[in-house]
Amino acid sequence: MEADYVIVGAGSAGCVVAARLSETGAKVILLEAGPKDTLPWIHIPAAMLKLLYHPLVNWNYSAEGTEGSAGRRIHWPRGKTLGGSSSINGMLYVRGNPADYDGWAQMGCRGWSFDDVLPYFKQSEDYQQGGDPDIRGQGGPLKVEDYRTILPLTHRFIEGAQQAGYAFSKDLNGKMQEGVGYSQMTRKGKWRGSTAQTFLKEAQGRSNLTVETNALASRLLFDGRRCVGVSYRQGGDIREVRAAKEVILCGGAINSPHLLHISGVGPAAHLQSIGVPVVRDLPGVGGNLQDHYVARVSHRVKGAISINKLARGPRLMREVVRFFVEGRGALTFGVTTAQVFCRSTGEKSSPDLQLLFTPASYDPAKFGELEREDGMTVAVCPVRPDSRGTIMARTSDPTTAPVITPNYLSDPNDARVLIAGLRFTRGIFAAAAIAQHSVEETLPGPGIQTDDELTDYARRFGNTIYHPVGTCRMGHGPSAVVDDQLRVHGIGGLRVIDASIMPTLTTGNTNAPTIMIGEKGAAMIRADM
Repeated sequence: MEADYVIVGAGSAGCVVAARLSETGAKVILLEAGPKDTLPWIHIPAAMLKLLYHPLVNWNYSAEGTEGSAGRRIHWPRGKTLGGSSSINGMLYVRGNPADYDGWAQMGCRGWSFDDVLPYFKQSEDYQQGGDPDIRGQGGPLKVEDYRTILPLTHRFIEGAQQAGYAFSKDLNGKMQEGVGYSQMTRKGKWRGSTAQTFLKEAQGRSNLTVETNALASRLLFDGRRCVGVSYRQGGDIREVRAAKEVILCGGAINSPHLLHISGVGPAAHLQSIGVPVVRDLPGVGGNLQDHYVARVSHRVKGAISINKLARGPRLMREVVRFFVEGRGALTFGVTTAQVFCRSTGEKSSPDLQLLFTPASYDPAKFGELEREDGMTVAVCPVRPDSRGTIMARTSDPTTAPVITPNYLSDPNDARVLIAGLRFTRGIFAAAAIAQHSVEETLPGPGIQTDDELTDYARRFGNTIYHPVGTCRMGHGPSAVVDDQLRVHGIGGLRVIDASIMPTLTTGNTNAPTIMIGEKGAAMIRADM
């Protein structure tokens, strides 16, 4: 096959890029390693827990155990279906803080300040509650809305946070991110609003767009230092597709650097050690890995209903009926109903902590499973970690998962910020509005008080909230992989457009910023047509 543009990965960014490029009339081929997004659990918002290990639509990666996680290997789910991780995530819509993007611009990424990226956030979204027209978008493919059903526990948490000194923000994606506010979701009616069901759905009727599923990219094809196509495996066959103009990698922070490695683009010594001929020595490929690592504070609940009880027995049956009849209720819930953005110290110029509240508690012995008794939880997240890790190809075989070394809490500052967040969360739970519903703190537990005890708790029980970025860093210098037009340094006809290009993590969840990157990257390509 041949096309003008070949896109590898139909995830949060890839679906956006395919939709926007196909608008121009250019011939586009989109390759996705996973199946179509027909699995029913994908489309029910509250069914996310059923997707965390699902073998059909999840890559089910595993990160190496390091000192920061007390030697534990940590499960890294990533979407392997149309929509990618936007088809299995918690559906939170969080743009981040303007300081994130202004920081990228200060690092030399021209055209990536907040003023530069804001039009692409607005272009992508259709915010159902309207919001400030200077900040929020209307009429875009991505439907964003406030929670349809909010349990009283969430209201009490919002009140408790205000009693603890955090200002209320009507719109955490508006002009005031700092403070406490209700979460927003990407949703299409009562269903999940993945980029497959929004951007790609609108584009799939175009004759110039071809979507190939179950197509595992195995190698990039080069003519000298120019990328001219992709070799992929599909149905037991090895096929090739040629790109007349560009190949675009949208595989995400794991799969994009992995494909570059096994194709000969990356640190030369490492490529040679796994038997891959070097096309371009690019030391930064697979480096600069960042992720959001959290530790949880949980309480047993009294005098209120949590998701724990709504997810079982007759109550669950009522919620199922309510979902299908009214489009409301517990089955419409995402992963977090309220959030606090705050600073760990007064010296910070913008928030470096995100406290994510859920009116539920989880079984510490069974990852992803709810406890039987009512509970509530805050996940404490240092949103701008200083720790850095790597993702490196293990072998030249495209079916062998890469080595993921996140190095959580390897920078001492991350532990300090996390401890501050744990103490702030305890302060919120002590506020009258929410304390009236607490029986006791179950995690970390009242016996864990000192900094050393809290750090040890975070190492032994902390977890990822699935936001890996940075492994094909945008910028200039020896460790950068792409320039500010997202073109791979030293290689013609090849761009990376996904979360891997982020120089640093954004303040909050990464799906919305990744969709913005897809919008801006597609606009850059269209400007070059």
